[in-house]
Amino acid sequence: MATIVVTGANRGIGLEYCKQFLARGDEVIALCRQSSKELMALDCRVEEGIDVSSDESASIIAERLEDVSQVDVLINNAGLLTSESLEDLDYERIRSQFEINTLGPLRVSEALKGKLGRGAKIAMMTSRMGSVTDNTSGSRYGYRISKAALNIASVSLAHDLKSKGVAVAILHPGYVKTEMTGMSGNIDPEESVIGLMQRIDALSLDNSGTFWHSNGEVLPW
Repeated sequence: MATIVVTGANRGIGLEYCKQFLARGDEVIALCRQSSKELMALDCRVEEGIDVSSDESASIIAERLEDVSQVDVLINNAGLLTSESLEDLDYERIRSQFEINTLGPLRVSEALKGKLGRGAKIAMMTSRMGSVTDNTSGSRYGYRISKAALNIASVSLAHDLKSKGVAVAILHPGYVKTEMTGMSGNIDPEESVIGLMQRIDALSLDNSGTFWHSNGEVLPW
């Protein structure tokens, strides 16, 4: 039985991660700002009041999870998506996405790095919208900027943790039907997470730092 920590666990992909890891017998610790009835219905530990956009979140997480001896898989899933065009550059919204989507995963990884032993894994939930090569439509400035920055930060993390035996996956879930996307998309959370968990299971030090689609496709930077 592995110990899994999931951020942004109260809905969407994060909630589905909790469901599927629990179904295969793992221990799940769900971190979120505010829980949901769906999350509370699951047989997992829930830690509310975790705002990854806050610099204090690292110390809060470390304190809350002080009793946890080790973390086998950390899934940095919490995220924010808003829409900015060149005619509507709301810099406060852009900053908010950077704080949550880029710095948030670093804060959580910092808080739990002491509990990640040899063989542990970190899954960074990113998006192909952070790919420079794949950007053929423009717009979405805050989301694209924050995810591109997360991608390069994740590669650095993969290098920095390799000597400790910790591998890092950089994962695009696909276009998933969640509240974040207004329930539009090509696949539902269940299908996405099945693929994402396959990528996490196959993660090793040899392929650490790779940018994958949930379907197994290696994505361009």
